[in-house]
Amino acid sequence: MEIRNVHANGVEFAYLTMGEGPLALCLHGFPDTAHTWRHLMPALAERGYRAVAPFMRGYAPTEVPADGAYEQAALVADVRVLHEELGGDADAVVVGHDWGAFPVYLTAGRFRRAVALAVPPPGALGSRFLDYDQLKRSFYVFLFQTGLAEAAASRPGFLDNLWRDWSPGYDARQDLEFVRRSIGTPANLSAAIGYYRSMLGTTPPSGRYPEVESRVTGPVLYLHGAQDGCLSAALTRDAPGHLPEGSRVQQVAGAGHFLHLERPGEVNRLILDWLGPASSAELTQIRPMSFNPGSGPF
Repeated sequence: MEIRNVHANGVEFAYLTMGEGPLALCLHGFPDTAHTWRHLMPALAERGYRAVAPFMRGYAPTEVPADGAYEQAALVADVRVLHEELGGDADAVVVGHDWGAFPVYLTAGRFRRAVALAVPPPGALGSRFLDYDQLKRSFYVFLFQTGLAEAAASRPGFLDNLWRDWSPGYDARQDLEFVRRSIGTPANLSAAIGYYRSMLGTTPPSGRYPEVESRVTGPVLYLHGAQDGCLSAALTRDAPGHLPEGSRVQQVAGAGHFLHLERPGEVNRLILDWLGPASSAELTQIRPMSFNPGSGPF
């Protein structure tokens, strides 16, 4: 696996890459890094894709953007320009987890296939996000709107405990070491928190990026861990109604928020089955929408 750099959308992005073939763009979330795809990338490369996992804007070694923009429109613009700069064509696919899932939904139509993990599609959260149990899970979102955010998130154990709560029983020591390298400095930590401040409007839009319509632009495979401690699996119930025809929703049993790390074999298989062969000449017909609230084929 190599690390390279590309200038896209005014930001110098660092990215991990392996394999040759059509682009498979893999987007990480919080508090995480491009290394989160270390199980999926070799599988994509073996299938004939060129797997590329950028460190998202503000996550070292990608630079902190000079404009300080972390709104959804900026993330969408990043994906669009990365797609172009990395030589993506009609066979390109995209996979996103957590914050990486947001731009997947809004750019799915630009890719042959799209996969989102752990975050429901736009509109699916609805009133369920305001349920008492979910509000407790989401305490950090509201903490991050305050001036206490950086001090709290930099305290020993804070990020470790998020991983523990979100994926109970998973040993995240290696992942947390990657996270400390990536957002361990004050500037990078503020950048990661900046996504949440833009999310709820605490930081107003930069005005640099055209507004994006909050609708899913193409069929998506949406995967969610049945034991997710960040966003309850109950939030998947309304997901099918907010996805286009041809999409699929699947819960993964025995997995939490970082399902692709906890159950890499099962999750890789689901993703690879959905993406199909790397060449468009070998594509199979799109599957109809389905929803399995249980463990599925595992």
